[in-house]
Formats: sequence, C-alpha cells, structure tokens
Amino acid sequence: MASNCSFRITRTTEDLADTIIELSQRLVKLEQRFEAMELQIIQNQSEIPVKEIEMLDGIDQQLQKCKALLDTSSEKNQSEEVEKIKDLSEKYEPNQTEILNISLEEGDAEQIWIDENKNDSAAA
Repeated sequence: MASNCSFRITRTTEDLADTIIELSQRLVKLEQRFEAMELQIIQNQSEIPVKEIEMLDGIDQQLQKCKALLDTSSEKNQSEEVEKIKDLSEKYEPNQTEILNISLEEGDAEQIWIDENKNDSAAA
C-alpha cells in the first residue's frame, strides 16, 4: 500500500506541475495579447487627434468660406436697399412737400376760424 500511495502522490504532483505549466503558458499568452492591445490603443489615440485636427481644419475652412459669402451677399443687399431708398425718396419727395403745404394751409384756416370765433364771442 505504501507504494500505491506514493504513486498517487507522484501522479498528483506531476498533474499539478503540468497544470501550473499550462496556466503559466496561458498567462504569458494573455500578457502578450494585453500588451498588443495596449500598443494598439496608444497608436489609435495618437492617430485620433491628427484625424480630428484634419476634420476641424476642413470645417474651419468651410466656415470661413460661408462667412465670406455672407459678407459679400450682405454688402450687396445693403447697397440694393440703399438704392431702393434713394429711388423711393426721389419718387415721393415732391408729394411730401405738397402734403406739407396742404397741411400748413389747413392749419392756417383753422387758426383764422379760431381768431374769428374769438372776435365774435368777445363782441357778444
């Protein structure tokens, strides 16, 4: 029986040694994969800012083009509005002086009527 027991202990020790070796090999493989993933992440992080910067530069250029277009179109619109106002003022300016003359004449007529009524009421 003693030999049977020692055989089992030796067999169990060999199994444990094999298991430890297998686990060690798996651990080494996992560490290698982990390092590879870390390197990949570091490379991707360094590439991302470059890509983002390129995208932002493109967006910035488009914004500048849009601003330039808006500035030119707003200048055109302003000059067109100024021309319209000038045209309208030239068109309606004679009518405005006639309206002012008519309103002055009506104001004079009202003042004359008030003066006449004062005189009539004072005489009464």
